Amino acid sequence: MIYVIATASVKPDKREDFKRGAAAAIAATRQEDGCLLYDLHESITDPTRFVFVEQWTTREALGSHGRAPHIKEWRAIVKDCAAAPTKIEIITPGNVETL
Repeated sequence: MIYVIATASVKPDKREDFKRGAAAAIAATRQEDGCLLYDLHESITDPTRFVFVEQWTTREALGSHGRAPHIKEWRAIVKDCAAAPTKIEIITPGNVETL
């Protein structure tokens, strides 16, 4: 089992663009083989902070996700909306890897 926690900070004026793009990415990702959970959470104290929580069956499934066409589109949206680099943590039974 693989978990991913991705924390994003977005420009205030790009918040709605980010949310629209995220909705499309979430819908497509949930259809991928190996995706068990893919949810977006908004901070209740900071309207520009978002956290993705993902659960994957295998590292291979996660790797395929990263190469999916909808994720390439999503990355372009994130690049336009980001106020800072996204922090990504990959959590496996014996390790926490920070990208």
